[in-house]
Amino acid sequence: MPALAAVHEYAGAVTAPRPGIAMNVQPSAQRRSQGLSITRSISARQDEVWDVISAPGHLELVHPFCESNVVFEWPGEAAVDQIRYRSGWVYDRHFKKWIDGVGYDLEIGAANEPTSRVSWRLEQKDGDVTNLTISLWPRVIVDVPGFRGLVRWGVVGPMMRRYLRSVTAGVDWFVIHRTPVRADQFGFHPWFSSKRRSRV
Repeated sequence: MPALAAVHEYAGAVTAPRPGIAMNVQPSAQRRSQGLSITRSISARQDEVWDVISAPGHLELVHPFCESNVVFEWPGEAAVDQIRYRSGWVYDRHFKKWIDGVGYDLEIGAANEPTSRVSWRLEQKDGDVTNLTISLWPRVIVDVPGFRGLVRWGVVGPMMRRYLRSVTAGVDWFVIHRTPVRADQFGFHPWFSSKRRSRV
């Protein structure tokens, strides 16, 4: 099944109305921590991977910590959607740059709070292999010089790398298997998984 057809079979291409969603995000580059990136090689052509990550509502297919992915505007640089994590957190994603076939940049955060910046990029490698790189510049959580760095390197960095590894693994899984990822398929995450999850 072609990638785009498979995505639309699961996700559809219908965007939701915008019933009073809070759009007052506060991007602030100087208030972000140092960036981090995770790259995963996927055994598929770049256009196949792009068809998946550019489809409306795609997070419900590829994201192991996503409860729902409501779309308000799609696609392009004015795109806006919302992710509800299994932990209960709700974040809005506001797309700022959209490069067809290659990737996009966005701001993500809860309503009326500072945002983090995220970049998704695809790069075709030798043969039918595509590198997916997700880069993240987190918002500053603790605004105390010195302690801020300790929190970033000791807590935020490891937790977000763990998160990004699960997300990129989810994209890989869906592109190859054409079935949505399961909750916590690549491991439990203390911040984003359901707290009601029973551990065995």
